[in-house]
Amino acid sequence: MSTTRITRTAVPMSASSTSAPSMGSLLRDGAIATVLAAAATAAVSAIGHAAGASLALAGNRIPPSGFATMTVLFATLGLGIALLIRRYAASPRTSWLRATVALTVLSWIPDLFADADISTKAVLMTTHLVAAAIVIPTIARRLRA
Repeated sequence: MSTTRITRTAVPMSASSTSAPSMGSLLRDGAIATVLAAAATAAVSAIGHAAGASLALAGNRIPPSGFATMTVLFATLGLGIALLIRRYAASPRTSWLRATVALTVLSWIPDLFADADISTKAVLMTTHLVAAAIVIPTIARRLRA
C-alpha cells in the first residue's frame, strides 16, 4: 500500500495581482478632486469677502475665480508629483502624505508675509487648507501603501 502525500507550496503574488490602484483611477480621482477643490476655494474666498475680508494683495483684489485658477494649477502640479511618487517611491502613500503636508505648511509662508490685512491672510491660509483637505486624501487613497 502506498501513500500519496500532497504538499502545497506558496506561490508569490506578482505585481499585477496585487490590489494597487491603477494610474487611470489616480488621474480620474485626482481630476475630480481638483475640480471640487477649485470650487471649494472659490466659495471660501467669496464667503471670506462677504464676511469682510478685502482679499486684496498689494492693493489688488483677488476674485474667487483667481482662487479657483490657482487651485487648479497647484493641484495639477500635485497630481504630477503623485505620478512621480507612484512610480519611484517604495511607499507611495506615505511619501505622498509627507510631501504634501510639508508643502501645505510651506504654502502658508507667502501668506504670512503678504502685503495684506490679517483677514485676507486668514482667508488665504484657509483656502490652502480646504484644497489640501480635498486633494491630499483623495490622491492618497489611489496610491499603494
